[in-house]
Parts: sequence; structure tokens; C-alpha cells
Amino acid sequence: MIKISIIEDNKHMREGWETILDFEPELCVIATYSSCEDALKENQLGKSDVLLLDIELPGMHGTEGVKVIKEKYEHLIVLMVTMHDENEKVFTALRNGAVGYLLKKTSPSELIEAITDAVNGGSPMSPNIARKVISSFQKKQEIEVELTDTEEQILGELAAGLSYKAISNKIYLSVDGVRYHIRNIYQKLEAKNRSEAVAKGINFNLIQP
Repeated sequence: MIKISIIEDNKHMREGWETILDFEPELCVIATYSSCEDALKENQLGKSDVLLLDIELPGMHGTEGVKVIKEKYEHLIVLMVTMHDENEKVFTALRNGAVGYLLKKTSPSELIEAITDAVNGGSPMSPNIARKVISSFQKKQEIEVELTDTEEQILGELAAGLSYKAISNKIYLSVDGVRYHIRNIYQKLEAKNRSEAVAKGINFNLIQP
């Protein structure tokens, strides 16, 4: 069972997501809030696997909220959900720890798929947001970062959206072994999460977009 919390100030949107997600047998919404401040007063986020976090919130903005929340609940998978796809907000949210970024017009089936994908190690993004992320790194840079052949292969599979288990099966390495190499990749690229590692890998010409 995937436990989900929601932070969204629009009551109708918040209740709509809750209804959609609770209808799925493998998903369960355990808490909903209208602001980051309200969510941080309780400990339900600590019991959650996934957080759907709006960008435009009263009080603490979503891009700042994801940073504060991830510092307190490192395990929590945060998916940003917003009406808009401004470049600066997208990149700030990803740098601050979000693993995915969806538009609110995303269909119910796509939302459910995105949550499942994120839990399995993916970085779901709405297509137009994914294009923005890729296009921002079209101007590549050469840097002194050396990845092993295995690390480059794993980074490429991360970019393709594969989960740790899928990568493990594909390259015939244990899941723990995959995690070990990913930690090394993050350290070498000075990346905090999958999205940042992939973005830097493309930017540094280590993998192809």
C-alpha cells in the first residue's frame, strides 16, 4: 500500500485527488493540507511514502516547502503539481529535492501512473516539462568528471526512467549494487537526487538526452 499526503490550497482539487487516489486498491491518502505550515505541524508526512505538493501556496511557497520537508523527511518522495510550468520554478523544485513535476491538467490515470513510477524509482514529468528540462541542458559542457562504464550505464538507465529493480535486472547486478553505484554517481556529480544527476549527466556530455 502506497501512503500519500497532499498539500494543495484549492479544496476542490485536493478533494478530487483524494477521491481518485483512494479508489485505487494500492493507494491510500492518509492526510491532506492546504499549506506547508499546516502539514509540518503534524507527523503524517513522516508516515507517508509520497507527497503531492502544489507550487502556488499561501504562506510558504511550494518550491521552498519541498526543501524544508525533505530536510525533515528525507525518505519522502515529493511530486510537484502545478498549473504552470515556468522554468525557474521547475528547476528550483527539482534542485530542492522533488523527483517529479506534473501539471494539474494531468489525467487521473497519468497521476496514478506517476505516483507508482516515482515509488519504483522513476522521475515522472509532464511531457512539456520534461522538454524544458532537456532543452535547458542542450548547451553541453565538458568537465573533469570520470564515471566508470557501469556508472555511465546506470546513469543512462536512470535518465530513461527505469527503477532500481529494473536496472538491476537489465545489467545483472543486485539492487544493493545498483544503489552503491548510484551513490557514487551522486557524489561525483554533486547531485542530490535522480533528476539533478540526469540533468548534470546531460549537461556534462556524459549521457545523451
